[in-house]
Amino acid sequence: MLKFNRLALRRAAHLLFDEASFAIHPGQKVGLTGSNGCGKSSLFALLLGQLHADLGDFSFPADWVISHVAQETVLTEQSAVEFVIDGDVELRQIQSQLAEAEKNHQGEIIANCHVRLEEIGGYTAYSRAAKLMDGLGFSTDLIQNAINSFSGGWVMRLNLARALMCRSDLLLLDEPTNHLDLDTVIWLEQWLKHYSGTLIIISHDRDFLDAVVGLIAHVERQQITLYSGNYSAFEKRRAERLSQQAASYEKQQKTIAHMQSFVNRFKAKASKAKQAQSRIKALEKMELIARAHVDSPFSFHFRDPRKLPAYLIRLDQVSVGYDQNPVLDNINLSICPGDRIGLLGLNGAGKSTLIKLIAQQLSPMHGSQEAAKDLKVGYFAQHQLQQLDKEASPLLHLQRLDNKLGEKEIRTYLGSFNFRNDKVLQPVGPFSGGEKARLVLALLIWQQPNLILLDEPTNHLDLEMRLALNQALQEYTGAVILVSHDRHLLKTVCDELLLVDSGSVIDFKHDVSYYPRWLQQKRSAGNSVSKASKNQNIRSKKNKKKLTSEQRKKIQPLLIQLKKIESKMNRLHKEQDNVVSELASTEIYEEKNKQQLSQKLSKQNQTKKHLGELENEWIELSEEIEATESG
Repeated sequence: MLKFNRLALRRAAHLLFDEASFAIHPGQKVGLTGSNGCGKSSLFALLLGQLHADLGDFSFPADWVISHVAQETVLTEQSAVEFVIDGDVELRQIQSQLAEAEKNHQGEIIANCHVRLEEIGGYTAYSRAAKLMDGLGFSTDLIQNAINSFSGGWVMRLNLARALMCRSDLLLLDEPTNHLDLDTVIWLEQWLKHYSGTLIIISHDRDFLDAVVGLIAHVERQQITLYSGNYSAFEKRRAERLSQQAASYEKQQKTIAHMQSFVNRFKAKASKAKQAQSRIKALEKMELIARAHVDSPFSFHFRDPRKLPAYLIRLDQVSVGYDQNPVLDNINLSICPGDRIGLLGLNGAGKSTLIKLIAQQLSPMHGSQEAAKDLKVGYFAQHQLQQLDKEASPLLHLQRLDNKLGEKEIRTYLGSFNFRNDKVLQPVGPFSGGEKARLVLALLIWQQPNLILLDEPTNHLDLEMRLALNQALQEYTGAVILVSHDRHLLKTVCDELLLVDSGSVIDFKHDVSYYPRWLQQKRSAGNSVSKASKNQNIRSKKNKKKLTSEQRKKIQPLLIQLKKIESKMNRLHKEQDNVVSELASTEIYEEKNKQQLSQKLSKQNQTKKHLGELENEWIELSEEIEATESG
């Protein structure tokens, strides 16, 4: 196990945590949470031997292999897939030994190397690496490209693939969902669920943590506290603890009352919209979330737009793209004040293109775009973080927007974004990604737009800032269009979802929780589309009518079987969650419970295996249904 004993760690004169004593057992998946700067990344550096404890100690088995995502990469001409395979260090060592033995005609060593390659799956290394890269969004024609041909965000994905390629005992992931889109986040979530080693993950995505981890290690006030269960369970228990603190009581009640007003308002407004039902449920939970975050350093709201025209922008049969090549066709969209629209779709489908069109950074190739006279767009995108003046302070950035502002007013405003004291006067060049993102949001909000376009706004933002942004967006009277891999933000902010797919923009008739299933159906349909298309071309209208009846007869039992499999999978997922929760308890690892622990671990392995078999059946059956429907 990974054991910490009265551990203390400092960075310069700053004490990060003290007297930290806890244990993480093999196979446990742990979410490491806490505000930015509390010491989460420093704890990773300690585990990797890059820092040393000031007091106390920690230990883990000497033969454990640790994997993590490198923060810096030497960009070379090496192919991307070979770079990923390098993540399996033992494989590369054996391959090197084998080459040397073959060169020297050392038969016994050659035989031993081949045996070990078979044991560790060395002969399937290329296909494993290609599969990882496919899951992380690399198309087949890209995996042989040189590393130095990729942009920064894609290099980060390569580093993540390389870390996952390692057959590790302990996997350390620090904000792995940054630079990923929603599709890739969902894939990574599934991969980590099946990871058999010990996982410690730093993430500010509550839905991602809920799906992956069974234990939370929370860093707060120089202490590390373990909570069994996922992030939602931690939030509930922390809320209960905070509610007992008299000093927090008054502020807590005000926050709860504030959040309850939103619950009541949206219950009244959203009852007719199917997409809004999930939002109502999420809002009902926000009272609890508010209680768990009463000590947040962020408390801001969007300033009311100066003008709110009846409509903001209208698109009528618009086509848009680049270099006369359309990406999206026949877009029909009307945006009005109060609209809350989330954009879904595969990576590269055109979500950012649509946002740039609405921001008037791209012009329609065909069709008409009509903007209100008083339209004022606030556009947040990741590239704007790099456009900040590195030599200027947050105060100077705001003064450039409004030279009538006094320093006191600026300090009060920026303080709500946790820029306080000397931080307001420091140049932004050395700021972290999260600090720069907060500043860009603060500048956007100050300008009082009536249409806000947010393209992945939560990258680098911690949970407290995400919650503050969530609450501010719900108060905002203008319109919001949001692209995000943060499903909690999509669920609680957006009343309407649009799907950008195959060159079109259409209504998504379900809520965000259905999107992973849509992705699976999309992939299944893609596998059979060429065959279906060929069959359709040779069919006469008479045969089509005849086949329609036959298809119904064939599909009905398949749908029943599919439903049974889904029911079994749901039951097994619940059993798996229960076992993970039981394994999170420290008591189960006591000597007296050794037999019980063995039984639970055995049950966990059997459940994983059964789930894998059912998932394969589900995919095969879905493909069969798709093929039957297509004829």
